[in-house]
Formats: sequence, C-alpha cells, structure tokens
Amino acid sequence: MSETAHEAPAKQQPFMQRHHFLLRRLHSLTGVMPIGVFLINHLLTNSSVVWGMIDPKAGKTGHGGVATFQHEVDFIHSLPYLIIIEIFGLWLPIAFHSVLGVYYATTGRANNARYPFQDNWRYTLQRVSGYVGVLFIFYHVATLRWGWTFLVPGGTRWSAEYAASTLAQTLRGHASGLTLAGVGVSLFYMAGVSLLVFHLANGLWTAAITWGLTVSRQAQRRWGYACAGLGAALMAMAWSAVIGFATLDPVRARLVEESLRSAHRAEPALTAAPDAAPRRP
Repeated sequence: MSETAHEAPAKQQPFMQRHHFLLRRLHSLTGVMPIGVFLINHLLTNSSVVWGMIDPKAGKTGHGGVATFQHEVDFIHSLPYLIIIEIFGLWLPIAFHSVLGVYYATTGRANNARYPFQDNWRYTLQRVSGYVGVLFIFYHVATLRWGWTFLVPGGTRWSAEYAASTLAQTLRGHASGLTLAGVGVSLFYMAGVSLLVFHLANGLWTAAITWGLTVSRQAQRRWGYACAGLGAALMAMAWSAVIGFATLDPVRARLVEESLRSAHRAEPALTAAPDAAPRRP
C-alpha cells in the first residue's frame, strides 16, 4: 500500500517533470554532439576564405581563399546520402535542442536584480543567444539552403558550384559593391555567429556541470578557461568568415570558380587520352 501511494503522485506529474533528468542530459548532449561539432566544422570551412589564402598551391588559382572554400564545399556535397545526414544529424537535433531550450528558458528564472553575479548574467545571455541563434539559423538555412531569395538583398541565390561568389554577393547586397541592405545582412550575420559561439562555449561549461564532470570550484574554473579559449578561437573564425565574404569581390571570385570548373572538366579528357590512343597492329 505504501509503495503504491508513493508511485501515484509521480505518475500524475507532467511529462517534463517525470523525465526531467533524462531530457536535461539529452538537451545538453545534443548541444555538444552533433550541433557543437557541426558548428566548429562549419566555422572552420567558412573561415577558409581567409586562411586558405596562405596555401601556395591554392593561391595559384588567383585567390587561395576562394579555391580552398570551393574545395571544402565540393567535398561536403559529394558525401553520399547528404540529405539524410542533414535531417537526422543536424535538423532534428537542432529542433529538439531548440524546443527544449525555449521551454527551459521560459520556465526558468534568473536572479539578475537580486543576485547580480556573473553566473546570473551568463544565464540570461545564454537564453538570449539561444533565441537569436534559432532565428539566425532559420534565416541562414532558409536563404542559402532552401532558396528563399526574397529574404536576400538583390535576390541572390546561393550556389554550391559557385559558393564563394554567391555567398559574397549575399552579404554585400550586390555584385558591384556593398549596399545598405548588404550592411544590414552582414551585421546580422556578425551578431548571429557571435551569439552562437558564446552559446556553445558557455554551454560546454555548463554541460560539464550537468554531467558531473566538474564538481569542485577549481575544476569548473579550469574548464572555464578551456571553454573561453575555444570560444576565442571560434569567434576569430566566425568574424574572419563574415568579414572575408563581406569584403570579397564577387566578380573576382566568380573568375576563380570558373577557372576551377574548367580545370575539373578537363581532367576526364586527360585521363582518357591514353585509352583513346590507337593500338598498334
């Protein structure tokens, strides 16, 4: 009787309360893997428009950053079952993490006024960065992946075959130069990627506490330094990507991409030449 009496109230609890422990850890886990890992790879790929210029081999094409970025994009789009990877490895985890994040943000309460300490301000900024991050991700995917060109200044459609030139034109607003609308999009990108980087770095710090990996104050401080270092590196990549594409000349980038496409189209003919040679009788 006593055991049944104790079980009944638990069954009457709302779903979110009954599974609070599991959902909290799944929310934390999806923020790190796969979303966090993808964000790191995505920033590394996009910032290649800047760091790719140090590659002397890629620089022979006219712009090493454009060539390196196009090479990375071609590799990603050559992956088999890419749409399956995107749906189950990215979009569904982002949706799950976002829905739970909004729920926790709207049901949680910060103590900024009563306890104006750093952790409380980070609590608020974590939630704000999540809200803006979801909006930015939606805009980013809708315009560059789904082709919602009515949200892009000048109506530029991003192309995987001409990745750098079309992305530069999207951030600049026009192929001939930087427009006022382009400045607005670039600033939105700068704010969006900055808040996403903070959300990841701060989320990694809190995830270690959630999973019981950093129990002592000293361990939390050391892990905080590591997260801050990672955040600084990711922030540098994020800013270099936005600034790199916002200052890239789309016309020059398109010439480099056309040169790369011409070289790729010529490769099969070169490899087929020996087989096409007439055999001796």
